[in-house]
Amino acid sequence: MRCAECKGKGLCGLERCPIMSRFYAQAPVRPTDHYQGSAPSVFVGSYGYPKVAGGPLMIDDADHPPDWVARGLGIEDIVGLRARTIRGAGEAKGLAGNIQEIALSSRPLDVEVRFVKPVSFDLRFDGTIAPIGLTGAIRKMDVLGNARLDRAVDRTTSDTDLSATDACDILHTSGTDVYQITQLLTAGLLGRKRRVVPTRWAITAVDDTVSKHLKHKIARYPPLGGIEVFSTSLFGNHIVCLLVPGDWKFEMIEVWGKQSLWGGENETIAQDGEGSVKSGYSPLAGAYYSARLAVTEYLESVRRSARVLVLRNVTSEYWAPLGTWVVREATRNAMKGPKTGCATLDEAVGLASRLIGFTRWRPYSQLIPELATQKTLFDF
Repeated sequence: MRCAECKGKGLCGLERCPIMSRFYAQAPVRPTDHYQGSAPSVFVGSYGYPKVAGGPLMIDDADHPPDWVARGLGIEDIVGLRARTIRGAGEAKGLAGNIQEIALSSRPLDVEVRFVKPVSFDLRFDGTIAPIGLTGAIRKMDVLGNARLDRAVDRTTSDTDLSATDACDILHTSGTDVYQITQLLTAGLLGRKRRVVPTRWAITAVDDTVSKHLKHKIARYPPLGGIEVFSTSLFGNHIVCLLVPGDWKFEMIEVWGKQSLWGGENETIAQDGEGSVKSGYSPLAGAYYSARLAVTEYLESVRRSARVLVLRNVTSEYWAPLGTWVVREATRNAMKGPKTGCATLDEAVGLASRLIGFTRWRPYSQLIPELATQKTLFDF
C-alpha cells in the first residue's frame, strides 16, 4: 500500500526507490519481437507447477554473479544489466531439448528466438533469484552451435542411475560451481526421475544439498586451532562469521535495519540454527543455505570442524534485492579475507558486535550461551 500511495516520491526513506528504478532501467530498452545473440543460462518459473513456463535468459553477459563481483559492479549496474535481460517463456516440456543444451554448455550458446509479440518490460525484484527485466512468449527458438561439455558434467548427466543428491555432490567435488549445478537441476538433467525444476527451488536445493554433503565430511575433521572472526560487506550487506573450535553447529542471525528494504519502520531480527541435522525449512529462506554453503566450503578447504555463527546486517544501501547469491558471495568473500584470532569467546563476541555495528543480536543467539556454558570433549 505504501508503494501504491508513494509512487516514487521517497516517502519510505530509502536511498533508491525500487519502483523508480524500474523506469530508469527501462529507458534504454527497445521492445523487439526477435532476438539473436547469447543465451548464457535458462530460467524456469514456479507458477502453476508442474505445468511451468521456461526458456533461455538472453543477454550479452555471462550471467555469473561471481563475475559481477570481480568486475566491481554496483547495485545500479546489476539492475541495469538485468533490466536488459530477456526471459523467453514457453511450455517447459516443449522447449526441454533447447533448455538442456544451454544448461549443459560450459560457455554461453547463441540462440535465435522469435517472439509471439514484442517483449514486454516487467522488472520484478525477488529475494531468491536475480531480477529479470523483459519477458517474451516464444514462438520459435533455435540454438546456434553446439554445447561444449566439461567431462564431469557429461559423465554425471549421462548417468540416469545416479540420484540428484549424489550428482550434486560429485559435480561440486569435481569443481563445477553451484551456479551451473543449479542450471543442470533446473533443466531436468540430474537424478533418476528427471523433470524441470523451478529455478528458485533449484537454487536453494543445490545450496542445501552441497552443504549437507560438506557437513558430513567436516564431521570427520579435527577442530579449528582457535577462535576465528571474518567479516566483509557487499551491496549494503554486512557479514560477520565467528568460528569456534568444536563439532559442527551453525547459527545465522539476520538484522534488517530501519528503513532497509524489508525492515520498514522498525528493525527486524530473525534467527535460525542447527546441529548435525537441520529440521524443517529455514525461516531465513535461501539466505540461510547460501551462507551455510560458503562456511562449509571454507571448513572443507582447511580440513577442520567448527561451531559457526553468521551475522548479517542489511542496511538501506541494499535498496534492490538481487537474490541469495549476494549472501553466498559475501560470505565466501569474508572467508577468503583476513581473519582475526581471538583468545576468548567474550573477546570474539565483542569483536563481532563491533564489526557488524550493533549488539542487539545477542539476546537472539542460542549458540553463544551454549558455547559459554557447556563443555565438550574438545575442551579436555
